[in-house]
Amino acid sequence: MNQFDLSGLLTFWVQRWDQILGLALGHLAVVVVSLLIAVVIGVGIGMLVWNRPVPYSLVIGAAGIALTIPSLALLAVLVPVFGLGWAPTLIALVLYSLLPIVRNTAVGLRAVPPAIKESAKGMGMSPTRVLISVQLPMAWPIIVTGIRVSAQFVIGTAAIAAYVAGPGLGQLIFKGLSSLGSKNALNLALTGTLGVIVLALVVDAVLVSISRSTTSRGLRA
Repeated sequence: MNQFDLSGLLTFWVQRWDQILGLALGHLAVVVVSLLIAVVIGVGIGMLVWNRPVPYSLVIGAAGIALTIPSLALLAVLVPVFGLGWAPTLIALVLYSLLPIVRNTAVGLRAVPPAIKESAKGMGMSPTRVLISVQLPMAWPIIVTGIRVSAQFVIGTAAIAAYVAGPGLGQLIFKGLSSLGSKNALNLALTGTLGVIVLALVVDAVLVSISRSTTSRGLRA
């Protein structure tokens, strides 16, 4: 049975830093791409259904059902249609990302005081312009919170995508688990796990920074 050896782990990192870095960048890339797609889709859907109770309930229900599907099962269903690699990974991650983004977009848009919307309409703005120019900026901090929740979930789920040859640190975890008892099994699993944790912290810090820099001072106060 493998025993933890810090010096051995550090040596492992030094010897394979280029492989680890490449897998980390691949993991980050698939997370960023899936989040960008999910933000476009999720915010767009949220803007369409925020004031329509029935469509909103249907969308939230469908997104919630998607979250209940085990990731391995979803990937196994996608592989026969889309093959291995990036395609099934992106589709799965986007589906898992949608619920917090759609929900927070709708909540944020609903939270804008009616008086502000009426003032904007009184200035001659159309309902669409009020939505885009007034409500959406005011809802942005809440929307970013939903994106942060999705990001943390997706970073962890992306590791499982190694099951279908997806990119990322999950390859180290799966390789370590499949070779238990070998010299570097524990080092592989620990490196992949710690890498996922570090990526989660870095991505969350970046999203917090983006939220602060893109939110007006009045809303931050």
